[in-house]
Amino acid sequence: MKLEIDPERDVQTGVCECCNTSFDRVTGFINDDNGAYAIYFASCYHHNGIHEAWIDVIIDDAWTPDEPVSRPGPNRVTFGCRIGPVENAPGPACTLVTGGAVAPDEPFYGRKLTREEALQHPWLSDYWATMDHILEHDLTVNQHLYGPAVVEGD
Repeated sequence: MKLEIDPERDVQTGVCECCNTSFDRVTGFINDDNGAYAIYFASCYHHNGIHEAWIDVIIDDAWTPDEPVSRPGPNRVTFGCRIGPVENAPGPACTLVTGGAVAPDEPFYGRKLTREEALQHPWLSDYWATMDHILEHDLTVNQHLYGPAVVEGD
């Protein structure tokens, strides 16, 4: 499966309610070989000087070009994870959390999977492939977690 982030992604800056620091929130669509595949929301925080991101990914096997994305298919789910430092890890690590935990309870998000539900879900490997793609190809998320890219010759 070939994934591609839609170039029309949106980046907004907000202020964290818990610590009053600014953060960036990316909203983007991901396409696969068949077209629409997923929607993601990545919130990049600086909590107490720690770079972390909370990312929700909505996956639906019933995206259709003629229907608005707000109309979910019967299998739509939202996965969630936190990416950041964890004990005994040399770099940022992904940890499953409840998907869409801070999002409103609306049909748009489908079923918000808990960590336990996500671990058992048949789309878990697709979700991790999607997360790998976001971490590698979304410039805002990548630079927030791993720092600016080093250009050869610098």
